Amino acid sequence: MKFLKTFLKTELFRISSLNSLNIFFRIVTGLVTSKLLAIYVGPSGMALVGNLKNFMSSLESVATLGFQNGIVKYVAEIQDDNEKYKKFITTVFITLIAVAVTLSVILFFGAHYFSSYIFGDKTEYQFIVRVMALSLPWYSVSVFLLAVINGLQQFKRVIWISIIGNLISFVFTLFLVTNFKVIGALLVSVIIPALLFFIAFYFIDNKLVFIKNIRWHIFDIGVIKNLSSYSLMALFSGVMGSLIYLSIRNNMIDKLGINTAGYWETMSRLSSYYMLFVSTILTVYFFPRLVIAKNNEESKAVFWSFYKNIIPIFSLGLVCIYFLRYFIINWFLTKEFTPIADLFLLQLISDFFKVISLILGYEFLAKKMTKIYLFFEIASYLLLYFLSDFLLSIYGVKGVLMAQFIENATYFVLLAFYFRKSLF
Repeated sequence: MKFLKTFLKTELFRISSLNSLNIFFRIVTGLVTSKLLAIYVGPSGMALVGNLKNFMSSLESVATLGFQNGIVKYVAEIQDDNEKYKKFITTVFITLIAVAVTLSVILFFGAHYFSSYIFGDKTEYQFIVRVMALSLPWYSVSVFLLAVINGLQQFKRVIWISIIGNLISFVFTLFLVTNFKVIGALLVSVIIPALLFFIAFYFIDNKLVFIKNIRWHIFDIGVIKNLSSYSLMALFSGVMGSLIYLSIRNNMIDKLGINTAGYWETMSRLSSYYMLFVSTILTVYFFPRLVIAKNNEESKAVFWSFYKNIIPIFSLGLVCIYFLRYFIINWFLTKEFTPIADLFLLQLISDFFKVISLILGYEFLAKKMTKIYLFFEIASYLLLYFLSDFLLSIYGVKGVLMAQFIENATYFVLLAFYFRKSLF
């Protein structure tokens, strides 16, 4: 009881409470969105949306140069030095705009090629790629603004941006999916990320006066060099991870059919909703604290704060989700998706190991441990790719989930051993 009273008074509880409101809105709107997609696009449409999502993740990682975590770290460190702060945001802003515009031009004029890569022979979706090209620069800047706000430890602003953005996303999804079905679902995927710019810009410029801090003459290439290790880590993870999942889904389509790939995508989508609770609180609260942790003892305090306060709640949620799986399918999908009931247990166990390893993985980013991070990521993705290919042939779609479980469990064991001094 004393622990509970103490926890209720902490900043973590206040941030977690607002974050929980955010997660509540995202999960509710996400589940309603899943219902709409289940009714209007079906399993095959889900697979196409999944392919687009994975391609966009790779593209967005390149467009933002993987700078997000580096921006959070450096803004947190230099926010009290006005000159360094102005030089930093000017340099990063100009760089991201240049990269995003260049990629947009390539994407726009290469729409036929990229459409074939994402959607196969469905040429009617080329215009989706062109819309994506036009929205990319706006998305890139929105990521930058959110990272700056996060680095300034304006946690409540980050969460409110997410809440407002999610509500706008839901309204667009409701209109586009019900009226245009698969095309509407694809349009939502490429339009909504760009709309976050306008929300983030309002919040950052309302008090932080972003525009006045941009000075073109103080561009400093040294800032980009300092961010290069973060860029390499995030780019590798973002691009390789998305392409691996895209390859797995295409392999599943070839061997088991597009509907089965749609079941896997639907299970992954449901997983992403409850994983929001952990991923958001990690990004806005725990990562900035790992950045400023100066030694193993301070890192240990952050690690165990996560394990003691977040993991028990998350684990209880996983148990509830498992026993409510048929309710979830009946209410938030359709009977056509009943086969995914058999996928819940493997997905939930896999996600548990993924979550307990996430906080340790963030230590690589916080401390710029580039080489060892890349080693772990390469080993992890290769294990997932080859295991999923092997087990898919034996166990079907369950084989892919088995591969994910083995990958996440192995990743946690290796990270726990590597960070044993900080953990124990």
